[in-house]
Amino acid sequence: MTPRATDRARYDRATAHLEAPLAIVDLDAFDANADDLVRRAGGKPVRVASKSLRCRALLERVLARPGFAGVMSFTLPESLWLARAGFDDVLLAYPTADRAGLAELAADPKLARAVTVMVDDPAQLDLIEAARGDGREDVRVCLELDTSLRLLGGRIRVGARRSPLREPAELAELARSVARRPGFRLVGLMAYEGHVAGVGDAVAGRPLRSRAVRAMQAVARRELAGRRAAVVAAVRAVAPDLEFVNGGGTGSVQHTAAEAAVTEVAAGSGLYVPRLFDDYTSFSGRPAALFAQPVVRRPGVGVVTVLGGGYPASGAAGRDRLPVPYLPEGLRYDPMEGAGEVQTPLLGSAADDLLIGDKVWFRHAKAGELCERFDRLHLVEGDRVTGAVPTYRGEGRTFL
Repeated sequence: MTPRATDRARYDRATAHLEAPLAIVDLDAFDANADDLVRRAGGKPVRVASKSLRCRALLERVLARPGFAGVMSFTLPESLWLARAGFDDVLLAYPTADRAGLAELAADPKLARAVTVMVDDPAQLDLIEAARGDGREDVRVCLELDTSLRLLGGRIRVGARRSPLREPAELAELARSVARRPGFRLVGLMAYEGHVAGVGDAVAGRPLRSRAVRAMQAVARRELAGRRAAVVAAVRAVAPDLEFVNGGGTGSVQHTAAEAAVTEVAAGSGLYVPRLFDDYTSFSGRPAALFAQPVVRRPGVGVVTVLGGGYPASGAAGRDRLPVPYLPEGLRYDPMEGAGEVQTPLLGSAADDLLIGDKVWFRHAKAGELCERFDRLHLVEGDRVTGAVPTYRGEGRTFL
């Protein structure tokens, strides 16, 4: 059998007693992916992006491994929840306007020690100050640098529209603004190069585009490395006790970690290895998170229908945002129907070997968004389910 066929047999045996729809995490693959991230980080700690896991038990599992330290969260309520649960280093990766949460943060010494908030505008500092109420705890602050690549005098921009802060002087000025305000402490700097870490450079069937992406990424890495070093020097001149400089993502771990100015890298999706990472040359991982849908119809030769399955990922709409039927090999969507809300027809010769009630295994396009569809993850080791752990949703937490 092919390796994928072997995996299908394992997963079918492990979950034979469970009804689909269901989601699994293959712990052997998860741990192997964790080891690979640590190897690529080259001795620098990996901060785990919680939005890519959305499961407290798996956050705890990976943080117990050497080479991982700290969480990168995605909302303030999530950050406070994690801190109350014992996670003592939580970096909120996005600015917040949650006034109630900010008041809680400023009033609780434990939360204030554990959580760092993101800012890239003095107006965000004003909002935090107004929201703190009677809270007198210092709020830990991280500044975010715009990493986008600008070409032709800025007429072409490549990269996400995140922070407005780009040049060393701009970051240093905001650092001085933080330093002048009582009740704030500048502790970190973050720069996420999504156009390098989050864009595949080996898209099947698109060789010209792939070469263009690789060329762009090489230019972007060189430009950002020089600018990031200058920004870090400028900010450290204002805040010499800066605790961390965070950068990168799963797709750029080894490149970002190689920069002397960076003290830690961020990653999370590389633990689950969703479908979008099939398009990368910088690393290869083992798919660890999958979901299964049951076959409920056989409309004709070469066709089966599974229950549900319409779980698109965020981002610009397109076929690459859809889950992919993964096991058995050889299934594809009907282009007239795609992945449906309550049923999904699948085409291909493999359909003729499937019976009513059999499982079809899918990979989500992205990582943690899968967990918004399932309340638990069944943990597979070898050909056995050895446990089940709740997702954020399973713990009654839907932060976005």
